[in-house]
Amino acid sequence: MEPPRTPPSVRRRAGDLLLWAVVAAPVAYAGLTPPWPRHAVALLAGSLALLGLAVALGRRWPLAALLAVVLGSLVDGNFVFGIPVFSYLAGRRSARAGRVAAVFGAIAVAGTAVNLGLLGTDPDTWFLLASVLLFAGVFPWLLGRLRRQQRALAEAGERHAEAEERERRAAVERVRLRERARIAQDMHDSLGHDLSLIALRAAALELAADLPPAHRSAAGELRASVAAATERLHDIIGVLREERAGSLRPAGETVAELVDGARDAGLAVDLRAGPDGGELPPLVAHAVHRVVREALTNAARYAPGAPVTVTVGRAGGEVAVSVINGPAPDGPLPGPASHGSGLLALRERVRLAGGVLDAGPRNGGFAVTAHVPLTAAPALAAGEAGRPDDLAVPTAAGPGADRSSGLAGSVGEPDDGLRVDGGPGRAPGDRAGDAARRLREARRRARRSLLVAFGAPAGLALALALVYYPLATAGAVLDRSGYERLRLGEERDALGLPRRQADPPTGAAAGCEFYTDGNFPFAEPTWRLCFADGRLISKERIAR
Repeated sequence: MEPPRTPPSVRRRAGDLLLWAVVAAPVAYAGLTPPWPRHAVALLAGSLALLGLAVALGRRWPLAALLAVVLGSLVDGNFVFGIPVFSYLAGRRSARAGRVAAVFGAIAVAGTAVNLGLLGTDPDTWFLLASVLLFAGVFPWLLGRLRRQQRALAEAGERHAEAEERERRAAVERVRLRERARIAQDMHDSLGHDLSLIALRAAALELAADLPPAHRSAAGELRASVAAATERLHDIIGVLREERAGSLRPAGETVAELVDGARDAGLAVDLRAGPDGGELPPLVAHAVHRVVREALTNAARYAPGAPVTVTVGRAGGEVAVSVINGPAPDGPLPGPASHGSGLLALRERVRLAGGVLDAGPRNGGFAVTAHVPLTAAPALAAGEAGRPDDLAVPTAAGPGADRSSGLAGSVGEPDDGLRVDGGPGRAPGDRAGDAARRLREARRRARRSLLVAFGAPAGLALALALVYYPLATAGAVLDRSGYERLRLGEERDALGLPRRQADPPTGAAAGCEFYTDGNFPFAEPTWRLCFADGRLISKERIAR
C-alpha cells in the first residue's frame, strides 16, 4: 500500500517557510548579536516581517519580492544575502525577461544617482555596490532563467515523445484498418458471388413449371431474401472497401499459380507443397495466398537473383507456410527504405485468420513463416490485437533487416502509398509536427539563455569597468615620466602632483600619498610618495 501523498498546497507552504528561515537567518543573527543599536527589537521585527512579505509575494509577484529585499538592504546590509535567492526565483518564475531587465536597470540607475550624486560615495564603493547588484542580482536571475528554459525544454521533449508515440500507434492502426478493409473487400466479392448464385438458382426454381404454388411462393421469398441479404452485404461491407485500388489477385488463384507467375517474371522459386493439400477455408486460403505473394514480392525487391523456397503443408490442424530466400548476389535493388507498413498489414491479415506470423533474417537471407489454424475462430475482435511487439515498426531495410514497406510491387498488387513515417495517408502528423516545432523552439531558448547566463555578466562587468575606470582615474593619474621627474627634497607644492590621490592600501603609513599610473580596469595605486615637513623624502613603485 502506497503512503498517502502530501498535498501540493502543504508542500508549497512548507517550502515557503523553509525559504523564509534561510533568508532570515543572517538578519536574525545580526539582530540578536550585541552590540544592539537603538530600536533593535523593532528593527529586527520589521526586517523579518519584510522578508516574510517577500516570501509571500514571491510565487505570484516575484519581481515585487525582489524589490522588497533590495529596499530592505538600504536599512540592513544583511538583506544582501537574500538578493541572490529572490533573483534566482524571479528567473524561475517570471515568464518575461523585459520587465526584469527594466527593474534591474532602474535599480542600477537609481543606486548610482543616490550614491554618487546625493551621498557622495567614492568610486570604489560605488563599484563594489554595482558588482553586488551584478553578481548577487543579475547573475542568479540569469541562472534561474536558464533553469526555467531547461524545464520547458524537458516538457517539450516529453510532449514530442508522446506525439511520436501517438503517431506510431495511429500509423499501426491505419495499417490494420486498411488490411481489415481489404479482407472486407474479399468477403464482399466471394460472399456476394455465392449469394448471387443462390438467388439465381432460387429464381430458376421459382420458374419451374412443375413446382406446386406453395413451393413456388417459398422459392420467390427465398430469392427475395437472398437479394436483400446481398444488398445489405453490399451496404455494410462495401463501405469498407478502398475505392482507389482493388486487389489484382485473379479470382480463385492458387499458391501454385502464384508461384508459376513469379517464375515467369524471372524469380527462381521452388514450391514444396504437402500431399495432403486441398481446399482450405476461404479466410485461411486468403491468408496463405497473401503471405506467399508478399514474401515473393519482398524477395524480388530486396534479394534479386536469390533462390526462393516456398513450403506449404498441413500439420496438427493448421497450415504452415514459409517463404525463405537466400542472400542477394548483387545486393538489393535501389529504392526507398522500408518503413514496415507491409509487414504490419501481413501480420494483421494472419492474425485475423487466427494465426501467427514471424519474419526476420536467416542465414544471410530472409524468412517469412506463418501458422494458420484450419478450424479456429478468426480473431476479429478489436481487443485481440496481439502483443504490442508484434506491431513494432521496423526502420531499416535490406537483405538482413525487416523489409516490408515494399511488399507490393512486381509480383503482387501496387503499393497504396501508406507510410508509417508520415508520408501520404498520414492523418495525425500535424500534432507530431507541432510537438517537434515546440521542441526545437524550446532548445533554441535554452541555448540562448545559456549564452546570456554566462555572457551577460561578463558584458555587464566590462561595462561597469568602463564606467568605473574614468571615475577612478580622473585627476589621479601620475604617469612614469612625471614620476621620474620628482626629486627628493623638493617641496610638495612645487611637484605638480595630480589633484586626487588613489585609494591607499590597507595599513598605509601616515604622511604618504598614493597615485596610479592608470592601469586598467581598477586603477590600483602604483606610486607611493612620502613627505615630511612638506618635502618629498621618499618615492617608490608599489609591487603588484
